[in-house]
Amino acid sequence: MNRVRLGIVGLGNMGASHCKAILDGKQPRLDVTAICDTDAARMTSYPERVRRFADAGAMIRSGAIDAILIATPHYSHTTIGIDALAQGLHVLVEKPISVHKADCERLIAAYERRPKAGQVFAAMFNQRTDPHYIQLKRLIESGDLGEIRRMTWIMTDWFRTGAYYASGGWRATWGGEGGGTLLNQCPHNLDLWQWLFGMPTAVHAHCGFGQWHDIEVEDQVNAHFTYGTRATGTFIATTGEFPGTNRLEIAAEMGRVVVENGCLRWQRNAVGMSEFCRTTPTVWSQPASHEVVIAVDGHGPQHAGVLANFADAILDGAALIAPASEGIRSVELANAMIWSGWTGQTARLPLDGAAYEARLKRAIAESRHTKAVVRASGGDFAASFGGTK
Repeated sequence: MNRVRLGIVGLGNMGASHCKAILDGKQPRLDVTAICDTDAARMTSYPERVRRFADAGAMIRSGAIDAILIATPHYSHTTIGIDALAQGLHVLVEKPISVHKADCERLIAAYERRPKAGQVFAAMFNQRTDPHYIQLKRLIESGDLGEIRRMTWIMTDWFRTGAYYASGGWRATWGGEGGGTLLNQCPHNLDLWQWLFGMPTAVHAHCGFGQWHDIEVEDQVNAHFTYGTRATGTFIATTGEFPGTNRLEIAAEMGRVVVENGCLRWQRNAVGMSEFCRTTPTVWSQPASHEVVIAVDGHGPQHAGVLANFADAILDGAALIAPASEGIRSVELANAMIWSGWTGQTARLPLDGAAYEARLKRAIAESRHTKAVVRASGGDFAASFGGTK
């Protein structure tokens, strides 16, 4: 086999974009042989050679595919993924891999029970291909920064309109999406956070539920992370600010690193701040420092890179850029922030996945929010696999 027969389930923005890229020949090792969406109108424009399915289970069992790309609304990532893994397919799942930690554990358990040893289970964490973050990860792991004291990510350039939230009945609801900005816009940032810095031991968050939009889920988050070391973290995100900011700042012994506006800059200390603090005889002095601009070229292959890596992992055994089993960590961070926002208490990690699932089900059951939906051509996303981000 020199090409992977791929089925795509969910032909909203992301699924349709992936499908078009592959059909346009941009992924020479992937071949779209089947598509699936509950809205038949979404499938009419594709070549006749591509088989069409209204049911994901039927596509999974059709014999027409070797692998599946899941680009549906969030809750079905778990059920479709479990089914596909049990049937021996390779699986690539869009972010988040599941809505909550308990479902992540169910999905990962299905992978651990996979019937074929060589099955590939990957996640679409495309920002791991960005050279800014690759270079930053190398810098952290090299030890050149010394002990990290503080991480701050201000992620407020996710501005969304009321019309955006009204574009689908599933969107920005506990029952349809399972959360707001943390489950939709921020999974990539949360994945990068844990990829770069590891998992905190405690999270305390203030969440604004419907603070800036007529929705029931969080659209404003200010969170504080505590680590087992002396490091602390701050994560700020919203869909209610314009103009917004995307600034990741790290304070470490050997200076400050900032990723912002397409640049990676290190204000490097000549001597570690702790040593300087301990040894300088003067009252008002500061360590000497100079700026180091770390060369970065573009933003990497992004989605195309993850798709190509998925095919290479299947055909050649290549190491995955983003193993889906690691996706539980970004979900756990999101869940911990929402839990803290609900309760006003600090969430201790590892989070109790069962307790969070029970609290989420309670939020769904107690929901009284009436959501306005503006139906676009193709229908309400809640009635279709065509989830979009």
